[in-house]
Amino acid sequence: MTQTGDLAGWLEAERERLLPERSGEVGDPSVDTEGAADHFALAVRTVEGELTATAEGDVEFAIQSVVKPFLYAVALCDRGEEVRRSIGVEPTGEPFDALVLEQETGRPPNPMVNAGALMAASLVAGSGVEERVARVLEVCSAAAGRDLHVDEQVVAAELEHADRNRALGYLMRGGGTLHCEVEHAVETLARVCSVQVTVADLATMGATLAGWGEVPGTSRRVMEAHAATEVLSVMATCGMYDGSGRWIHRAGMPAKSGVSGALLAVAPGRLGFAAWSPPLDEHGNSTRGMQAGEAFSEAWGLHPFAQVPRDAG
Repeated sequence: MTQTGDLAGWLEAERERLLPERSGEVGDPSVDTEGAADHFALAVRTVEGELTATAEGDVEFAIQSVVKPFLYAVALCDRGEEVRRSIGVEPTGEPFDALVLEQETGRPPNPMVNAGALMAASLVAGSGVEERVARVLEVCSAAAGRDLHVDEQVVAAELEHADRNRALGYLMRGGGTLHCEVEHAVETLARVCSVQVTVADLATMGATLAGWGEVPGTSRRVMEAHAATEVLSVMATCGMYDGSGRWIHRAGMPAKSGVSGALLAVAPGRLGFAAWSPPLDEHGNSTRGMQAGEAFSEAWGLHPFAQVPRDAG
């Protein structure tokens, strides 16, 4: 994969290099901020199935907005063209919870912001919150290679701080675009954002996207290939909120961040990269995770627009 040396050694060295980094603020309301800045883990899973993780690679945390690519994928698999009509794919340059809809259509600008995730939640197959959450959890668990679960304490914190999501829901309902009751969409999103994962899980989920829907090291398909392609495309332009331009410029990989400090990046056809470090920068992205992801892309030659050396002769 690279000329820079052993992957496990590189990841551990990068973790040690960035541990002293103390910039950023913990932003997840469900996280106890005491000691949160000391947590930092990295993991990589190849499409062939090889997993490499650092210390704390098995520590669980809430997936938060990193669930949005998978929520969108499930909606695409369930409702197809209706999803494409209901959710745009344009970056906004706005924060993740901005009260912004497309002026002409009244639809969310993309599925990686909260408005788009609420719309995607309303389009997942199911007659209510329980069935929709079960559907998304089934796909996330399959992509991670193990059974995942929802943390009810995180759900409670999410719902307590969901007023802006409710406002977005009512804006869309008022425009006649939301496909279920507002509170159902809000609770569905809160619950799937409260799924507990590790960086090893996220790297595996990323490798599933890298394999266009096939679980790494297997022939098991958890989503249609076209859905994975659409998800990766919108992650590349919108996945890091109003920091998406900087990220794609420096790292070149489709990625998604979350308020828990999670970051998932994908090198299509090759691997999934995951980081977890709770302190966030001004755009709501993990400070250490961003730095580690950019360094990983450079060290392992993953930027798709970088010059590829010609073979000698």
